[in-house]
Amino acid sequence: MINLLKKFYTKFLDPKPRSINKRENEIEKFEKFCKKRDFSISGDYSLILSLGSLNKDKIFYIIRRSPGAGMFSNILYVLNHIKIANHYKFIPIVDMKNFVSIYNDHVNISGYENSWEYYFEKISNYKLSEVYKSNKVIISSNNFYSSFNYHLDDDEFKKLFDENIKFKKKIKRYVDKFEKKYFDNKKILGVHFRGTSYKTSAGHPLVPTKNQMFSLISKILKKDNLEKIFLVTEEENHLQFCKKKFNKKLIYLKSSFRSNKNDAFKKYVRHKHRYKLGREIIAETLLLSKCDSFLFVDSNVSSAVIRINSNKSQKRYKIDNGLNSKNKILALIFWHLKKFLPSFLGGFKKEPGLIFLKNQ
Repeated sequence: MINLLKKFYTKFLDPKPRSINKRENEIEKFEKFCKKRDFSISGDYSLILSLGSLNKDKIFYIIRRSPGAGMFSNILYVLNHIKIANHYKFIPIVDMKNFVSIYNDHVNISGYENSWEYYFEKISNYKLSEVYKSNKVIISSNNFYSSFNYHLDDDEFKKLFDENIKFKKKIKRYVDKFEKKYFDNKKILGVHFRGTSYKTSAGHPLVPTKNQMFSLISKILKKDNLEKIFLVTEEENHLQFCKKKFNKKLIYLKSSFRSNKNDAFKKYVRHKHRYKLGREIIAETLLLSKCDSFLFVDSNVSSAVIRINSNKSQKRYKIDNGLNSKNKILALIFWHLKKFLPSFLGGFKKEPGLIFLKNQ
């Protein structure tokens, strides 16, 4: 009976990404039977494979990131590799079917197994099945190199982003419907209130406390004459605090997964959970980009909001609360310590600094 339950859990309830057993033997063959050698692309190391007789006049560049990280970190990674492919006149292909990401779900989404294609149009017209039968294939390494660009809002990436990041129409319709219902004819403050793991991330910006954020939101609402707040946060405590403080002024995606722990990808709490995690952060980012004002701590999401730039007159306020320690052990307690201590002993100030960013 116990073994039977284990089999049922593994098959239907196990929260891990969908297995790639159907293809993993094929990938093992790639690595086993092809010759490994250094391929000098700005320090990148890749596998060069000869897999078949198709497309002898083309070189395909498979971009893999497994298991990857947050949605916009993955986008940034893909764009860095597209830049490499473009430079060498390779044809870039994103493969998050064989090299699964944290967003790969148990089931196909709209017929797609490649989790990149859950959310985005393909970056080239070739199918994976054809690419893996082609004569020249390069599989990228799985590293985010220090030489890579780390900011989506950099001018260098504007053209790359606009040409390659095409959100699925289904997601854009979802965003448009929400905007029409809650944003129309209202002046909106978009707030990205990071929490959970961001409080303890080494070297990252220190997120504001709840009281600091309340002070900043109140100040900007008044200053910019805004009516509503569109809140994006992954932490349930932050949502409940803002609901209590701002009541009917608050707008948020009710469907979004929130927790007081860093466990979004450790649980499988709803049908198509992993797909929905990706869809929700994309939708929230697109909506933040439409707001009249935007309050945030520097992150990949804020960088994406600025790059998408749906509202050309958006006023942007970056919170400057200092940086967390670069020491991974000290970083686990640094934010909590600063929250506890009075400001004259190194604790957080009543209100953090604000940097106004000009919309270009």
